[in-house]
Amino acid sequence: MRTTVGIIGAGPAGLLLARLLHNAGIDSVVLESRDRAYVERRQRAGILEQGTVDVLREAGAGERMDREGLRHDGIELRFARRRHRVDFPALTGGRSVMVYAQTEVCKDLIALQLKEGGPLLFETEALAVEGADTERPRVRFRREGVEDVLECDYVVGCDGYWGVARSAIPDGRTFERTYPFGWLGILADVAPSHDELVYARHDRGFALLSMRSPSVSRLYLQVPADTDADSWSDERIWDELERRFETDDDWSLRRGPITQKSVTPMRSYVHEPMRHGRLFLAGDAAHIVPPTGAKGLNLAVGDVVTFARALTHRTATGSDDLLDAYSATCLRRVWQAERFSYDMTTLLHTAPGATPFEDRLQLARLDRIASSRAAETDLAEAYTGFPIG
Repeated sequence: MRTTVGIIGAGPAGLLLARLLHNAGIDSVVLESRDRAYVERRQRAGILEQGTVDVLREAGAGERMDREGLRHDGIELRFARRRHRVDFPALTGGRSVMVYAQTEVCKDLIALQLKEGGPLLFETEALAVEGADTERPRVRFRREGVEDVLECDYVVGCDGYWGVARSAIPDGRTFERTYPFGWLGILADVAPSHDELVYARHDRGFALLSMRSPSVSRLYLQVPADTDADSWSDERIWDELERRFETDDDWSLRRGPITQKSVTPMRSYVHEPMRHGRLFLAGDAAHIVPPTGAKGLNLAVGDVVTFARALTHRTATGSDDLLDAYSATCLRRVWQAERFSYDMTTLLHTAPGATPFEDRLQLARLDRIASSRAAETDLAEAYTGFPIG
């Protein structure tokens, strides 16, 4: 099998890259180890930055997002029983975010790829990337029990931290931080208790009120990293959420049937470089952020847009300049997102063993955001998204 770009992984990064290349007249093949049903139901991110929304629209994948997604023009910060709304459009020149789950993004892109694009091979396991430093890299894969080879001009690894692409880059450097807490997340069949996301800093730990639709709430609690989700009863979860979202006004939390529980670990990770020869990393294969800043999916979009632009430029001009700059270009954005995600995490979570001095510093930082337009603008600009490229 032969193609111009071999894409490993049919998450949002790999699927969007295939779409961008198709629109540019460049052929590709997508290899995905899981079946279609799994890809379309795995729960991940739900906040799309302004830039991601714009890219999906331009790629022809925004119709259902615009119809069913929930545009959000701000977030609410809660601390010391106070409420402060951050108004994104007023602070960023009109930018906003969209609540639209990663599962839905994948469904839309899969439908487009199967209808219009190149091969999308589910249940196809990539085994190795070979010859990355040559002009003809290859992906060795197994499909229906038979091994085969995909010969390419370029390979893009969108196969996550545990995938084969990252391990094919020799002498890479890694930077990482693991946090001593995680998020106990729930899906509940109840209308959201607020029309925008609520980020709460509380002495008992962080809490986040989010949503998947007007009738489905997504909520999170900070818990110890080794927590078993099943050890928390539904009643205990709702009671703890009520405590952490408490305010001095008459706001109340709506309760409903919990349909899913899970614990998400919190870690930061960056692999440098994001390229070796004709092998390029994108998304979680190259970087992971704690979910506090809502950056994971959006960083992956930035990576594949950068690659697609660079390859389109090479096709048009014969110049490798943008491809050669891929890693440095992406990493500038990645490190800004890592910085913002770290800032939001340390701003809102209660660290084990935190001293009263550190608690007061958190409150002072939050008060600064609530009272300074400059500090508030910095948060709004970062949350709605850093420039791509």
